[in-house]
Amino acid sequence: MLIDTHCHLDALEFAPDRAGVVARARAAGVSTIVVPGITEATFAETVATAREYDCRLALGMHPIYLAEHQESHLALLRDWVEREKPVAIGEIGLDFFIPGLDAARQWELFIAQLKIARDFDLPVLLHIRRAQDQVLKALRQVGVTGGIAHAFNGSRQQADAFIKLGFKLGFGGALTYSRALNIRRLAAELPLEAIVLETDAPDMPPEWISQERNEPAQLPRIATALAELRGMTLEQLAFATGINAAAILNFHT
Repeated sequence: MLIDTHCHLDALEFAPDRAGVVARARAAGVSTIVVPGITEATFAETVATAREYDCRLALGMHPIYLAEHQESHLALLRDWVEREKPVAIGEIGLDFFIPGLDAARQWELFIAQLKIARDFDLPVLLHIRRAQDQVLKALRQVGVTGGIAHAFNGSRQQADAFIKLGFKLGFGGALTYSRALNIRRLAAELPLEAIVLETDAPDMPPEWISQERNEPAQLPRIATALAELRGMTLEQLAFATGINAAAILNFHT
């Protein structure tokens, strides 16, 4: 039961062979793919992609596209959520890594989307770069029903804080790099019930295709790498992380 909890299947990089990407993922044993939205302008395409390829849908406004987001888009996001019933609000969060992104405006947008998640009783898919503590502060300010800290790369103390708030932590291709010591240590030592798998395809490729496009068919090899770190079989890891993902996103596998 391999579940890719974060794959941008609607991305332009997949336009030439999207059906093939999905077919390869299914053939590799990936039973479920979650497709998060990133801007209001692309919600229609995200929805259509998720529907056409029988994927799970999330909708949100990504912080790195801050220049594209308008205040009016928050009301439109509510409308989309009401109509399409996504499994989560996302991808949302804070990014203090990319220069030039207004921190105050990011915060306002993030808080507003957390309130939408709270109002619809939905989990959130979190984008977090150099903002672990600030995201935790926001989550404590606006209580939501948990979610996934995507591409987690914080400290063990921060990981424990997310877990205490009801969150799962997403691990993907980054853990396959031997130099990613912190991520590999966390992936090996965190409670198994706190971990879910993801690819973030077409981004964040694993080590063996480091200069190529990532895709969800890589999830079994990523899962195998994680299983080896934890001293488990692939089957054990796939089952446990699949249960975790289905539980946090409230769907049946």
